[in-house]
Amino acid sequence: MLVTARGWALMLLLLLGATASSGQRLVRQGLGRIQIGQKTFRPIVMLSLEAVLVQDSRKFLSPWSKWSECSGKCGQTGVQKRTRSCLADRLWGVHCNEVMEEGRLCIGHVCSGCNITCPMGRVNADCDACMCEDVTLHGKVSLEDGSPADNARVYLQANNLKLLTTADNKGTFRIPGVCPDGKNTLKIKKAKYTTTAITVPETNRKNLAFQVQLKRSGKPYVFKSPDDKARRVGQSVSLCCNAVGTPAPDRYLWYHNGSLLDPSIYRYKNNLILKNLNRGQAGEYFCKAVSDGGSAKSQPATLSVIGKQEAACSSQPQSHLIRLPHDCFQKATDSFYYDVGKCPAKTCVGKLDKGLRCKDNISYCCGVSKMEVREILCDGYTLPTKVAVECGCKKCTETKITVRGRATAVDNGEPLRFGHIYMGNKRVSMTGYKGTFSVHVPPDTERLVLTFVDRLQKFVNTTKVLPFKENGGAVFHDIKLLRKKAPVMLESTETSVIPLGEKEDDDPIAELEIPPDSFYRKNGEPYRGKVKASVTFLDPRELSTAPVTQSDLNFVDDEGDVFPLRTYGMFSLDFTDEQGTETLNVEDVKVHLDTAQVRMPEHLQEMKLWSLNPETGLWEEEGDFNLEKSRRRRREERTFLVGNMEIKERRLFNLDVPENRRCYVKVRAYRSERFLPSEQIQGVVISVINTEPEPGFSSNPRAWGRFDSVVTGPNGACVPAFCDEQNPEAYAAYILASLGGEELEAVPSAPKLNPNAIGVPQPYLNKLNYRRTDHEDPNTKKTAFRINMAKPSPNSADENNGPIYAYENLKECEEAPYSAAHFRFYRIEGDRYDYNTVPFSEDDLMSWTDDYLAWWPKPMEFRACYIKVKINGPQEVNIRSRNMGGTHPRTIGKLYGIRDVRSIRDPEQQDVSAACLEFKCSGMLFDQDRVDRTLVKVIPQGSCRRESVNSMLHEYLVNHLPMATNNDSSEYTMLAPLDPLGHNYGIYTVTDQDPRIAKEIALGRCFDGTSDGTSRIMKSDIGVALTFTCSERSAAEQSLFESQRNLGQQSIQVPPRESPAYQRPVGSRQITQSRIQMRGQRPSSY
Repeated sequence: MLVTARGWALMLLLLLGATASSGQRLVRQGLGRIQIGQKTFRPIVMLSLEAVLVQDSRKFLSPWSKWSECSGKCGQTGVQKRTRSCLADRLWGVHCNEVMEEGRLCIGHVCSGCNITCPMGRVNADCDACMCEDVTLHGKVSLEDGSPADNARVYLQANNLKLLTTADNKGTFRIPGVCPDGKNTLKIKKAKYTTTAITVPETNRKNLAFQVQLKRSGKPYVFKSPDDKARRVGQSVSLCCNAVGTPAPDRYLWYHNGSLLDPSIYRYKNNLILKNLNRGQAGEYFCKAVSDGGSAKSQPATLSVIGKQEAACSSQPQSHLIRLPHDCFQKATDSFYYDVGKCPAKTCVGKLDKGLRCKDNISYCCGVSKMEVREILCDGYTLPTKVAVECGCKKCTETKITVRGRATAVDNGEPLRFGHIYMGNKRVSMTGYKGTFSVHVPPDTERLVLTFVDRLQKFVNTTKVLPFKENGGAVFHDIKLLRKKAPVMLESTETSVIPLGEKEDDDPIAELEIPPDSFYRKNGEPYRGKVKASVTFLDPRELSTAPVTQSDLNFVDDEGDVFPLRTYGMFSLDFTDEQGTETLNVEDVKVHLDTAQVRMPEHLQEMKLWSLNPETGLWEEEGDFNLEKSRRRRREERTFLVGNMEIKERRLFNLDVPENRRCYVKVRAYRSERFLPSEQIQGVVISVINTEPEPGFSSNPRAWGRFDSVVTGPNGACVPAFCDEQNPEAYAAYILASLGGEELEAVPSAPKLNPNAIGVPQPYLNKLNYRRTDHEDPNTKKTAFRINMAKPSPNSADENNGPIYAYENLKECEEAPYSAAHFRFYRIEGDRYDYNTVPFSEDDLMSWTDDYLAWWPKPMEFRACYIKVKINGPQEVNIRSRNMGGTHPRTIGKLYGIRDVRSIRDPEQQDVSAACLEFKCSGMLFDQDRVDRTLVKVIPQGSCRRESVNSMLHEYLVNHLPMATNNDSSEYTMLAPLDPLGHNYGIYTVTDQDPRIAKEIALGRCFDGTSDGTSRIMKSDIGVALTFTCSERSAAEQSLFESQRNLGQQSIQVPPRESPAYQRPVGSRQITQSRIQMRGQRPSSY
């Protein structure tokens, strides 16, 4: 069949307008009709010729080309074509009056049972791969720690996976016949490990060898969640998240306010791009990373969408009270407080750069855009202050985030000396001689997972998930370590039974049973000989062990949500050869869990064995338990839950059940018992120990089940805890708080409950059964309280305003107003007072303002300076530093701030006291243009005379002009040194990324009188800068602190030293908060 046409357009017309069988010849005669065999057809569309045709053009045509291959698949109709060219067209530019292209219908090649073409070897019998009988593959499969991956299965990737062989106990295998053609792919699988694919390389070699290392399979881990962003209507935004895992995530899903966004519409991957935004697209967004190993969800991000002309921030500042000096009582407000206003640092719409980025180049936050100076009339002087009068959108304050702490043994406080600290597989820090450490938190870190490793192997390697201050600054964590159990010798050829839990008058919680010949070396060879075994068990029946809990007892479920676990015990395993030089693996280990120790029947069905992933800090399932009705041992009447495990890469395991009865507890921390909103403290570590139900309920009342920690922010903290909706006494929790390693006090519960002080109204308070730890024994510490975890009833209005929130109401808990019910801790701060002309909260670094009079000129670096003052006299004395601009033209003569502190009695000398007084360090101001030597006045209160000045300090000041005038012998004035001097000068300077940490370290050195030590006991004769002699004053001349002490019973609140709760030993650095003076009882001024 011959088809003539001018171009392939006519071929299409022929196929539509005529049908013919294969082999018929189609001939075109002119453009008016088409003849196929004996039949003539007219084309559907007529083509016109625009070119000039050559008469008798046949002699100008080239020969026909060969027919092309049939375009049809096997057994299907297709088309073949051939072409020729017109020489006249090429020579003279005119067309020939003949066809240049022909086509014909055809049938594809004959279909056969196997149509694979093998470039090497021949087709196998199944017709799904090529085989080369003279080629052999030799392979070895190992695990992450180098041990052999025995029983790993090797498959050939064909139309369907074809099992070729299984690795032996050494992890080796041999496969004949696989062609090395660069196309064959092998897949290697083993339970709990990710599938690994390898392509056999193209080569002429007959014997090939390769090694494969399997990685443990797990769910994805989201290490970067989307950022909060703000946009205007019509703008665009990009939200991104990133996850890692083995296997790696292969797709991402995005959700808006909990609803899945259609991937076919939004066409997202790990980034979601939204263009031409409208208000309806505001809300919460999160992503879910999905792989063959499971899924994981990111933290939600909030997208704010405002109108095109709408203000980015509310211009009206919020109320913010600061406490004034004790000699600055305000009659107009009848208080010692003044409202300076503040602007909450929330994300706002700023100037956008071009392009859509995961993270905006510049982050914008609401902040102070305008301040005014106000003069406050005090007793004999005027106090300037700057007040926020307008808020606006500005560049966010850049801060640094740090975690600090101390790592010590839980049993005797022995420090972890020079231990290594790892973040994932990277060593990031070390502990010091006293176990102290400091770790910088990288930007965008969401979950800080640190592992503490003892090089001497005295302590169990401990993985902790440490909360931190997201807005910058430092948080102190007290890390408790579990001492390793002393090793025992086992015979590898005999059955060994190791108890888990050794509580007096009680049975072990579980036992490990190791069958004979179960130990083997990392290379897969069986081990014969003695085994040094150290099995350390964390027994939840001992309440004191709760802080040692590894990680945060969370796991990720199949949907990617994080859920808590309730532990029945953790155990760390360490098996080595007799010399302790080689770590041994163990297989076929059985765990026998005594069902008598599981008092909650539903937990018997849910009990699982878990292992800790030290990189993510999450627990991953190792296996299930089965009920065993009897055991052939000494207690045949007992029943056990039996689970199987292998001990290879991971050495830390957990007997846990998932728990879904969860709530949140709202807790706030304050600077004093006044419990004012403006005196809330951020960076306080709130910890909760979940205890088991009371006797008579379905669990062991002696055990704890979970330990959690969170850090307070500007609106307190919401700490998770187990709760029960049916019975308020079913679950209980101990809650405690610490700041900088010092425990804060809880509100007392005896002799009578005070709902206003505790922060929870009646009758809910009685239902929660609030009890401070000293409720029954006054000698007990006052730093924790116990409550029943009674889940709030949805039908009770009294129970739906805090302090307990249902788990699904986390956001409501986090955003609860100050007036909502909450539990309280307070710090007993000392007889000291800080005043800044430019208000700044040391707990909230985002509150920093770029002002020349800012006490701290750099929000990412805080330098604290103290001077040590010695007082000779029978009484403790209040000392003030007035800090003013000294040499900078923008600040000279202007007040930076005031610091008050009271001297502390020397425990060794009756008529001697000393104080460490803060002053503003000299240095660059916020614009980093030039330095200012701060003019510092040190003023003891009362009848005091300057006796001496440290000779080295005096010499330094003389040699570093200008020199301040000192005509008044009752005080001392200096232009503060630029250099960080030291204890030899009586000056103590520390720089840190957190102001409180800098002050705490400098204060400790000042108390100790050294440049590198620390003390809580004032050493009044060491490292002193100034010495004053003060005479005893009459009652009319008493200071604030003395008048409060002597007239405490007439005060609004009892002074600290009048209450046993606040008593401290003489010379102790434990601090007590000064109280509000009664109106009309202000002390004399300086």
